[in-house]
Amino acid sequence: MRILYQVAIEDQEVTVCDVTNLFGEEGDFRVLQFSDEAAQGAIDRSDPKRILFEYPRAILHLMDYNDRAYEDVFVIGHGIGTLAGSVPDKRVSVAEISSEIVEISRTYFGYDQDNVRIGDGRELLEEEPPEAYDYIVVDAFTEKGTPPHLTSLEFFQSTKERLDHEGAVILNLIGKHGNDRRLNAIHTTLSAVYPYTKAFSLPSNNASDIQNLIIMGRNIPIAYQERNMAGFIETRLGEGHLISDRK
Repeated sequence: MRILYQVAIEDQEVTVCDVTNLFGEEGDFRVLQFSDEAAQGAIDRSDPKRILFEYPRAILHLMDYNDRAYEDVFVIGHGIGTLAGSVPDKRVSVAEISSEIVEISRTYFGYDQDNVRIGDGRELLEEEPPEAYDYIVVDAFTEKGTPPHLTSLEFFQSTKERLDHEGAVILNLIGKHGNDRRLNAIHTTLSAVYPYTKAFSLPSNNASDIQNLIIMGRNIPIAYQERNMAGFIETRLGEGHLISDRK
């Protein structure tokens, strides 16, 4: 591993490094990782347009398959800009709380779009007019996971107001493959706002494995093709408590 850059952002160490092995594949990769050494974004330097992680490929399929004519997307959480950079023909607005992360994405990962606003994603979304978006994607993480104010009942109500009737909110989350109390609560809260929801995870033999999970909420039924979900399969989550801004 060759470290190119390191900085502390909000008490979290952020590292950019070049590696020759990623997820068991040999090659020439550049990686953005946080304090826990989990990769938050990566590019194949020999093929920068290739999407290495499974979850953005699955999200992009869900977006395209459920609305082939979609145009407007609001993304909370920039990272290296994988999602926004993969749909240059769409109108994508990105909210990122850290200006340093945006600079890293430009300097080390080649992000070249001028569509990122700095600030809290929920606050920026709530400045948007009603029914402005086809999709809202939440892909924001701290060392403790997705910020709670991006998973509350009030937040999901706010997303619904800013989506058109066929629109959907999609969340990329981290949790245990088995019965995860926090994921159950997020799904239950989302289901209180959206009549149709689906959850997807990567297969695992160990219930304690920590991995990505995608949850989608919509006013109308959700469709997908399993062969295009990059290995994600539909999963059922248990009942949980409602998450509210009011403690």
